[in-house]
Amino acid sequence: MKIYTGTGDKGETGLIGGKRIPKGDTRIIAYGSVDELNSHIGLVLSILRLKDKDLFEDIINFLIGVQNDLFVIGSDLADPKYPSENEIQDQRKTPRVEKNMISHLEGTIDRFEMQLDPINFFILPGGSIESSLLQISRSVTRRTETVIAILSKNEHINPHIIVYLNRLSDLLFVCGRLVNKRLGVKDIAWNARS
Repeated sequence: MKIYTGTGDKGETGLIGGKRIPKGDTRIIAYGSVDELNSHIGLVLSILRLKDKDLFEDIINFLIGVQNDLFVIGSDLADPKYPSENEIQDQRKTPRVEKNMISHLEGTIDRFEMQLDPINFFILPGGSIESSLLQISRSVTRRTETVIAILSKNEHINPHIIVYLNRLSDLLFVCGRLVNKRLGVKDIAWNARS
């Protein structure tokens, strides 16, 4: 089977269910942003494994789960029929973001934050390369959340998607701090210039 089909050569793409829409549609930009985020997390995973697989095993396992969740978000966004009347009877049910996915992120935030000192200042992204890449992933998560929030103003989407991404950006921030701590790198405080 060839990787290319030629069906998108005129600037359109297909959604789940067969509807064709322009590639510049907000829905396509939204799930394209999810794909971009997944790629950034893949880079973070590669770097963490190279640095010290054992030191970051819990973060690595968490991020692998996030990558799988992002595929669910992509498919959820690619199906314009939310909620579908036929999902209960349809054997090819579209995977959807569920509340338990959000609860899992919240539990992980709590678990990882317990390993960190409280902060009372704004933190600049950086410190280690690993932390910097996590903060890039966090900012891509925020942009993705913004695009999906715009989409939700015009189309009915699964509301759990935005909540999931909101928690994920918080968790990636915490992971960036945790990676720095494990590497012996201090948080970088923001200094307001007067």
